[in-house]
Amino acid sequence: MATSCELLCSGVAEPSPAGPAGAGPSPAGPGPSPAGAGPSPAGAGPSPAGHTDPATQAERIVVGFAQVVRGLGLDVPVGSVIAFARALGEVGLERRSSVYWAGRATLVHRPEDVPAYDRAFAQYWGDQHGWTAPRRTVSVTLQIDSEEGEDDGGTEDDSALDDDDAPSLSLRYSPLEILRHQDFAAYSEADWAEARRLLSYLRHSSMPRRSRRRSPDKHHRGEPDLGRTVRRALVTDGEPIQRAWRAPSERPRRIVYLVDVSGSMEGYARGFLRFAHASVCSRSTGLVEVFVLGTSLTRVTRPLSWRDPDMALADVGRAVEDWYGGTRLGAGLKEFNDRWGTRGMARGAVVVILSDGWDRGDPDELATEMARLHRVAHRVIWVNPLKASPGYAPVARGMAAAMPFVDDFVEGHSLASLEALAHRIGGSKDRRAPSGAG
Repeated sequence: MATSCELLCSGVAEPSPAGPAGAGPSPAGPGPSPAGAGPSPAGAGPSPAGHTDPATQAERIVVGFAQVVRGLGLDVPVGSVIAFARALGEVGLERRSSVYWAGRATLVHRPEDVPAYDRAFAQYWGDQHGWTAPRRTVSVTLQIDSEEGEDDGGTEDDSALDDDDAPSLSLRYSPLEILRHQDFAAYSEADWAEARRLLSYLRHSSMPRRSRRRSPDKHHRGEPDLGRTVRRALVTDGEPIQRAWRAPSERPRRIVYLVDVSGSMEGYARGFLRFAHASVCSRSTGLVEVFVLGTSLTRVTRPLSWRDPDMALADVGRAVEDWYGGTRLGAGLKEFNDRWGTRGMARGAVVVILSDGWDRGDPDELATEMARLHRVAHRVIWVNPLKASPGYAPVARGMAAAMPFVDDFVEGHSLASLEALAHRIGGSKDRRAPSGAG
């Protein structure tokens, strides 16, 4: 132990007459003085001249602190005490934090022992100036970046921050991200102009269905393709060396949108129609059908076929006569089922109803027509902008009557919710096998 403390001896102060707790700064610097140095080792007494030997004093500090640490339940072997003495010989006693970390690095072996070590350190070395344990303070520079155009020229303050070694935390502000989650009812004309651009980037797809047509299969699945096998055999003198296979192919399912344009949907119908327009323009003719529901049912697939969304919506406005009036969902669905739905348009299709469920008609009629639609459709998705409201429950008469026949009940109040709807429409999960689905 005496060999391990040779570097430490020069930094140990001779105890003052007031005892260890009142010891002043040592000649080597203002290092910490132990509040109670504990018993000295056997045979370690004062020198004949009446002064304490520096090596003995260093050993007393190390051994005394180790005893205090052991007294609080920590397992401190002799090797750790020797390592602590060597560490103190390297860092000295000038800085209290150096002494703390030297002991913590050598005497503490489990994270759960750190609180006990902190108590032992405060008890042995004293709690001068309210100090308990060193805490590392890190200066972090907060930089807020915006997607909006800014001047590329930097200022002197910016260059000073770049030269600083302190870590920086960058936050990026995106007005588009705020717009994605903003409610359609709170949109301004400028917001709608930006939403038009974002909706044009949205990629629409539909759930696949198995087709009666068969296509070549490179993985040798399905059934042998005799025609292609014979044609290949002509090259090899009639020997069918390369056999061909064919398997059932997949085609996208038809999508049918039924958009509520009643007065209660005034803040959302515009966004839904722009979403339906993007879906019509991203697919071939005949795979997407759009109807609007008010007091009557109007087919608007052809007006929405214009590439320009403003021109398409203007054409829809001229075709629909009952904008923002009442709603008769049951009567509208009955007309759809009788003229288009059960005759083939909704058979095996993904039917998306965009409505808040407020209905002036008979809820029993709505339930009957929803049951008819559910029997022939592959999937029925109801998009309700009120679903995002806190505490919302589908207790309106129309909504409550339709819920038993809805496969997916989702929200549709913002661009983000419409993006999620596009992914759901194009999903491959099949939660049910409806009767009559193609």
